[in-house]
Amino acid sequence: MARVAAIQMVSAPEVALNLAAAGRLVAQAAAEGARLVALPEYFCMLGGHETDKVKARERDGSGPIQDFLAGAASRSRVWLVGGTLPLECGDPARVRSACLVYDDAGRRVARYDKVHLFVFRSGNESYDESRTIEPGEGPVAIESPFGRLGLSVCYDLRFPELYRSFDRIAAWFAPSAFTASTGAAHWETLLRARAIENLCYVIAPAQGGVHANGRRTHGHSMIVDPWGAVLAERPEGEGIVLAEIDAARLAEVRQSLPALDNRKIA
Repeated sequence: MARVAAIQMVSAPEVALNLAAAGRLVAQAAAEGARLVALPEYFCMLGGHETDKVKARERDGSGPIQDFLAGAASRSRVWLVGGTLPLECGDPARVRSACLVYDDAGRRVARYDKVHLFVFRSGNESYDESRTIEPGEGPVAIESPFGRLGLSVCYDLRFPELYRSFDRIAAWFAPSAFTASTGAAHWETLLRARAIENLCYVIAPAQGGVHANGRRTHGHSMIVDPWGAVLAERPEGEGIVLAEIDAARLAEVRQSLPALDNRKIA
């Protein structure tokens, strides 16, 4: 059994302010017993304009945001799922929205680039991430002391086939920045569905509040167990959600309902 933390933030346009807030929250989570900590999508900045992230991009393997993640993981002695940060790609007008994972010694052990890019139009709301983000190529899972971990980001939640890419995952991570409107309608339903159909934990750190650019994010960071029960949740505002990942509970659910063994269509 291991304690996991999902961190909720209300990120600002300034990278330095966000890194300071994230560092404080990671340290707090570790002090409360978390061994595995996850930051939300856009933890390092949620700017006034979509192109702001392009200006803040880093080379893969070098930069203050990546240095922060490695340092925060090693200082707090936690495995850290680094939400998303903008990394350079072949298109100078776009970035990769990368979720990086560091072990408790501060070594990078995984990179997942967000595959599904958010598009939404309703009334005055309009989003198209493909204007500033280049999509990743495919899913990523890693071995860890907590079992096999799967990486996804936000809009990926609407594509269940991504979560079926791997046969046995102990926990899927879904760092997110759901809008208030789509979140109110679908957030909890999607998280619980991904947990239930894959008989796994889902850890979903989120942005949750009103940002400097006027955008409101849904919040409700939560941790869901393999039966679809919400173990912990934070409706809005900066803070931490804590719960336990229990290998015995995972095995019990999969034994009583062997749906993963009963699949007929891959």
